[in-house]
Amino acid sequence: MNKPPRRGRRTGSPDTRAQILDIARRRFLSEGYQAVTLRSVAADAGVDLALVSYYFGSKKGLFGAALALAVNPAEQLALVLEGDVDTLPDRVLDRVLAIWAEPENAAPLRAMLGGAAQDQALALLVNEVLQREMIDRIAARIGGQDARRRACEFASQLAGLIMVRYVLRLEPLASLPADEIARSHLPLLRHALRPRTGAARAAR
Repeated sequence: MNKPPRRGRRTGSPDTRAQILDIARRRFLSEGYQAVTLRSVAADAGVDLALVSYYFGSKKGLFGAALALAVNPAEQLALVLEGDVDTLPDRVLDRVLAIWAEPENAAPLRAMLGGAAQDQALALLVNEVLQREMIDRIAARIGGQDARRRACEFASQLAGLIMVRYVLRLEPLASLPADEIARSHLPLLRHALRPRTGAARAAR
């Protein structure tokens, strides 16, 4: 005698995980980062929300996995935001150099940046994630007047370094040891986050 079909949400399996990632990637690209929730992805995949949370932990984790990132920059930033604001540039640069030094981390990140240059939907998605999960969080952490502008300038310094050193691989910057990169770039990063005085702003 045949058993009746099983009803209810599916439990986890490698195929289920792959389906969740496929749904998440399509939805992130078509709807943007803010509109997609773990609950909506779980509903589309026909699984419990708890299973999506178990696999990926958070929306940041789901986003990183959907884009096949070995390491998620937004999650890494969250790890270094706490602590003395004055040494935030040191912690961020340290983490950036450590992440990109590992080929298994660098390859998918490089592919994501390359894809964003050719795919408008991916470019908009990466832009939104950078704004919400990185620039906004840095701005909230440093606080004060012009916090978001300073956070954006900070991010632009890092983006320039990543592009030249790891994507374009321009020499000699591509081959410089990490301590030399820190020596030349930390002053720029610290300056970017430094509050502007009224006189300095007026002179702009």
